Amino acid sequence: MSTERIKTVSGDELLRMDLPPITFTVDGLIPQGLHIVAGQPKVGKSWMLLLLCLKVANGESFWERDTEKGTALYLCLEDSFNRVQQRLSGLTESAPPNLHFAVMAHTLSDGLVEQIELFLSEHTDTRLIVIDTLQKIRNSVSDNYYSSDYKDIGALKTVADKYAITILAVQHLRKQYDSDPHLMISGSTGLTGAADGSYILQKQDINSDDAKLYIRGRDIEERVLTLHFNRDSFEWEYVGGDTPAGDAMNRDPIMQTIIRYLQQKRELRGTASELIELLGLPIKSNVLSKRLNQYQNELRKIGVTVERSRTGERRELLLGYAAARRVMTV
Repeated sequence: MSTERIKTVSGDELLRMDLPPITFTVDGLIPQGLHIVAGQPKVGKSWMLLLLCLKVANGESFWERDTEKGTALYLCLEDSFNRVQQRLSGLTESAPPNLHFAVMAHTLSDGLVEQIELFLSEHTDTRLIVIDTLQKIRNSVSDNYYSSDYKDIGALKTVADKYAITILAVQHLRKQYDSDPHLMISGSTGLTGAADGSYILQKQDINSDDAKLYIRGRDIEERVLTLHFNRDSFEWEYVGGDTPAGDAMNRDPIMQTIIRYLQQKRELRGTASELIELLGLPIKSNVLSKRLNQYQNELRKIGVTVERSRTGERRELLLGYAAARRVMTV
């Protein structure tokens, strides 16, 4: 029996590869990939996710953050169309045609992945898929809970990665309390181990209209948001606890040095090491590249463009400054 060799990429080749950046369905908050959304029963997860789908489909801001407009699919598998209609009419008087709902779908073992891929082939601008709940599409759990959890989440993650979209899978919390809310997600650690992130909606008092959203993921900073449920608009509203990307950039001395230079000179070109030496920045070249990636959307809003090019072994950055779309104090 012949053995196929493992396909490898050297570290040098990897650093020279032009790979697409991570995309965000909600700027700085919800990246592409497969994420778990969990919370207590009746805590308001469905209202939150329906609002998110509506905002993405309309291309409107969500909790003061930009969204990537595109088709949204909500698999509300524990509801009827009657109940979904009632919720939707509570949020809006008109819904966009690129917001889709389904109350029935196959399980993972019966062809759900194929159903999702067929939908994606017919709606190529899809940005977001919500599966409510994960339990409704699970395969039969074997004696090895970790293996089953990891396999099921892995199947959904493969789809999210392949199409660079966001898939949010709703799961329940254990009744047993843990000081780390992310460890209260029902199931084995295979769920959180295979997922790219987790979002936990939790109330101190189930009758309260206030809640915390605990966020943890591979491509986002860990944070806790304070939310309030508005019973007039049926919306979860952002109260505080987060630092918007624009504010974080305003307080970043490295970025402020770069922006001030560009406002004066209009252009900055060279390798990361050359730019660091020119500007006298106390950081390494890989840190500079990370900062530019981190704030790429905010930079674009104030008129700063970032281009990358490679000639042989030389990798250059070209930063330009045009008329800003909004004023930022530096």
